[in-house]
Formats: sequence, C-alpha cells, structure tokens
Amino acid sequence: MNNYKFKQTGIISYGAYIPKYRITINEIATNWHKDPTVIMKGLGIIEKAVPATTDDTISLAVNASKIAISKLAEKPLIGAVYTGSESHPYAVKSTSAIVGEALGIGNNFTAADLEFACKAGTAGMQIVAGMVESGMIDNGLAIGADTAQSKPGDALEYSASAASAAYLMGSNKTEMIAELILTVSFTSDTPDFWRRENQKYPSHAGRFTGEPSYFKHIISAAKEIMSRAAMNITDFSHVILHMPNAKFPQIVAQQLKISEKQLEAGFIVPYLGNSYSACSMVGLSGALDVAKPGEYILLCSYGSGSGSDAFIFKVTDNINQLKILQPLSEQIKHKQYLTYSQYLFNLNQLFK
Repeated sequence: MNNYKFKQTGIISYGAYIPKYRITINEIATNWHKDPTVIMKGLGIIEKAVPATTDDTISLAVNASKIAISKLAEKPLIGAVYTGSESHPYAVKSTSAIVGEALGIGNNFTAADLEFACKAGTAGMQIVAGMVESGMIDNGLAIGADTAQSKPGDALEYSASAASAAYLMGSNKTEMIAELILTVSFTSDTPDFWRRENQKYPSHAGRFTGEPSYFKHIISAAKEIMSRAAMNITDFSHVILHMPNAKFPQIVAQQLKISEKQLEAGFIVPYLGNSYSACSMVGLSGALDVAKPGEYILLCSYGSGSGSDAFIFKVTDNINQLKILQPLSEQIKHKQYLTYSQYLFNLNQLFK
C-alpha cells in the first residue's frame, strides 16, 4: 500500500448495536468451578454481551445500519454493502444482500461478505472507502457484526461476545462527520487462530496469540501509519485498538505511550467482551459519540491469521449536527443478566 491520502472520503454516519443480554465472568467461572477473581484479573473483563435467540449476524448488522441511516435527515443512496464477520449465518448466501434488502435500498448496489477474523469489518471500510474515492459510488455501508463462537469451558468463552457496528462512508463534505486521511495494513501468515469448515468452534494457539501476532501487527500498523502521515501518538485525541481482552490493548498503549484518556471513549471490552469483527468498530463509535471538531482519531483493528488495518480520521464540524441516537454509553447500561443455563440456551438456539 502506498502513501495515498484520501481527498473526498469520510464517515457520513455510524451506528452500533449491542444486544441487551449480559453474562458476568463470575457466572461463567462459577459454572466451571474456576476462580472468577483470577480470570477477571487476567482478562480485565467483568461481563460480556450475549446474543438473543434471534440475534444472528444479519439481524445485528441490520440494527446497526438502521441506527446509522436514522441519524440522517434524508435516506442516502447506498451503492455498496460489505459485511465482515466470523459468524455469517450461511456458508453460501449473502449476509450483505439480505441487509441491503432489509434496509430497502433498492437493487442497484454491490454486496459481498468478508472474512478475516476480527478485522473483516475494517477490511470492508477500506473497500468502501476506495470505491467512494474512485467515484464508483457516492455512499457505501461497511459493517462489522459477530455472534462470536467459543467452545464451552474454553478460555475464549470468557470474552467472545456479540455486537455490530455500521459505517456509512461517502463523499459529500457537507455531511461528512470525519474525514478519512489515510489507511494502511500490516499482514502476515501467522497461524494463531483458525476454524476449519464444518467445525463448530475455533481453535487457538493460546499464549502464541499475543507476542508474535496481536502485538506485532497492531504496533507495526500503528507505527507505519503515523510515519506515513508524519504524526505522533500525542496528535490523537482518541485511539481505538482491537480488544480481545482488556490487557492486550493496555500493553500496546504502554509501548506506544498512549494515555488512558486517549483510550477511554472506545475502551468497551470490560463491559461488552470481544465482539470479534465488530469490536474495534464499536469502539470507534464510542469515540465518535464524544468527539469534537478538529480532533484526530487513530483506529487499529486486528484479525487473527493475521493482519491489522489502521486508519486516521479527522473530525469535522458536521459532527455537531448529526442526530444523537442510541449512544454506546446508553446501550452499555441497558442490560439484562442471564444465568449460565439461560446463556447456553440462547447460544444453542442461535447455532443449532
């Protein structure tokens, strides 16, 4: 990827959707006769979002997209829908086509489903941004949505959650709330996390998922984009990193000298868990909920297998005119706790 800086592309609107159900780490650990204090300290997670029996990736994607579109005074012309997920309901049938139909955007749009572990949604943002910048489309939707799978009793069960985020990206500067300045990616074949066709649950390489994979890719992408943009970490008011747990991004923050205040608005993992393809994109929505004109935002996603997509956005004055609908902070507070048996019932109904 070269040093191309975008001239006419940015975020027009956005929406995040969090299911209301939660399960605490204490509830999961107690079920498996584990010490919840040790697990919570190790992961930095208190509770996670749980899908309802009807909350598959498609419904999550539709809900986030509806929130994004509802913030606008007029319904936009959408020429592309790209949905990134690890949990598309169909092996052969388009999630994105169903989303477009549910949104009533007509039939003249291109659609595709993307997979790249937890960065499939941000890969969609790059594709849509490229199409907008080239003039192929006026607006496009990039969505990250997941009902993350984890084997009962596995370490992933304490973090794998459900959520979605949708970004309407376009070229109309009178509506643009955040200009896209630059995006870069750092990619390698690092086998830290995988799931074969027809396998119900993913496998992972334990501690190997940290140093040679997550940390290497996130830090490399962040350093690369700052170098190409001639910016320093102190130039950013908000920094959003992929959050497989609370500890990993905090370690990256120490190494890159990211302050707690810079992380704060998008640091949602202690209360929502890791929603895979939606995770960093939901974090970005938290930052945009409180962002002010002129502020710069750094977003770094991560997907096992492995890769990181980094973005620099500059917030515009238009953010003050965008409707405030279902802010992330309110969705985090709106919750209903489940017992372990209720939680397992929801997942079994969803994935049967």
